[in-house]
Amino acid sequence: MPYFDKRDFPVFDAMPGLVYLDSTATSQKPKPVIDAVSRYYREENANPLRGLYGLAVKATDAYENARTAVRDFIGAASEREIVFTRNATESLNLIASSYGRGNIRQNDEILVTISEHHSNFLPWQILAKEKGARLKFLKCGENGEYTPEMLEKALTPRTKIFAAAQISNVIGRLNPIKEFAEICHKNGTVIVCDGAQSVPHIPVNVRELGVDFLAFSGHKMFAPMGIGVLYGREELLEQMPPFLYGGEMIEYVTLCGATFAELPHKFEAGTVNAGGAVGLHAAIDYISEFGFAKLEKREKELTRLLIEGMKETPHVRIIGSDEPDDHCGIVSFTIDDVHPHDIAAIFDESGIAVRAGHHCAQPLHKYLGVQSSVRASAALYNDRRDAELFLECLKTIRRRMGYSE
Repeated sequence: MPYFDKRDFPVFDAMPGLVYLDSTATSQKPKPVIDAVSRYYREENANPLRGLYGLAVKATDAYENARTAVRDFIGAASEREIVFTRNATESLNLIASSYGRGNIRQNDEILVTISEHHSNFLPWQILAKEKGARLKFLKCGENGEYTPEMLEKALTPRTKIFAAAQISNVIGRLNPIKEFAEICHKNGTVIVCDGAQSVPHIPVNVRELGVDFLAFSGHKMFAPMGIGVLYGREELLEQMPPFLYGGEMIEYVTLCGATFAELPHKFEAGTVNAGGAVGLHAAIDYISEFGFAKLEKREKELTRLLIEGMKETPHVRIIGSDEPDDHCGIVSFTIDDVHPHDIAAIFDESGIAVRAGHHCAQPLHKYLGVQSSVRASAALYNDRRDAELFLECLKTIRRRMGYSE
C-alpha cells in the first residue's frame, strides 16, 4: 500500500485546505474504516451473540474477530482480558466501580498523577470519598516529568491503586509505565494505565508493560466514536462483579437471583456496539499496515518542526519541556496577553483546527499556574505543510490582537 496521506481521509476532500491539529481530542477516519463500518451495516447487521441463524452468526464473528484483533494489537494473553466499552472514560469508571468498590477500604490510599485527564481522576476522587480512603497526588517536575524515584517516595503500604496515563494529553510526555508497574507490584499496588494517547501512537504491549489495567478509546485511533477497550489481567477481572446488569451478561436468571456470563461478556451488558468494534478492527489493520516505525517518525518530525518554530516566536510559552523528543505529537502553549480562546479563533479563521481550554486536566493547569492553554496535536495525516501553515499563523496572532510586537 502506498505511503498514507490526506487522500485516505475523506474529510480533507470535503474541506480542502483544512489543517487538522486536534487529533488528541479525536482523530479523523480513513476510508478503510468508514467502508468497514458501512459494509457491516449493509451486509452483516444482526444482534451479535444471541441468534443462531446465519446473519447473527456473521455478526457475532465480526464482533469477536475485533476482540481478537485488539488482543493481538496490545499483546494481551487472552480475548477474555479484552472488554469492549464506549470509550476510555467508561473503562476507567468500570475499574473504579467494580474493582475499586470491592478492594478499597477506609484509610486506604489511591495515588493519581496530577496531570491526569479528568476521566482518570474523578472516578478515584468519588471512590475515595465513598470509601473513606485518602486520595493522594504524584506531582510532576517543572517539565511535566515523573520518575521512578518520585513514585517510590510517594507509595506507602496503604497505597492500593496507582493511576497514570502513559502519555499526557496536555504535555505529551511519555511516562515510564513499565518501571512504574514493577515498583507498584513490589509494593502490592495495582496500576491502572490510561492508554488513550499512547495506544494510537506507539507500540503498547500490556504484558511487557506489566500493567494490571489499561483503558483506551477507538475514536482517537481512527476508529468510530462509541467504542473503547478495557484490558484487565484475567485473574483480576474474574474477581470483579459486573458493572452493568441486563441482557447478555447473564448465564441464568431466576426470580431470586442470577449467575453471570463468563469473561469478558459479564461486563458487556445489552446490545453491543458491533459496528464500532468492526471499525476498531479496521483501524487496527490500518495502523498495522502503516507501521508504528513510520508513524512515530512522521509525528516526531512534525513535533520538532512545531516546537522549533514556536521557540523562535516571541511571547509563545510552551507548556512542559521545550525539547521536541519530550512530546509525543502533543504541544500545548500560551501566548502572552492573548486568551487561548482568541488564539484558537484566529487559527480557525485560517483553516487550522487546534484545541483551547483546560483539556479536561484542570488540576494540572492549576498546578502549573496556567488557567488554560492551546493544544496542537499531530497524526499520520499531517504533513510538513500543515506545520508551516500553523507557524505562519502563530507569528501573526499578537499583531492581529492589536499588539505592536
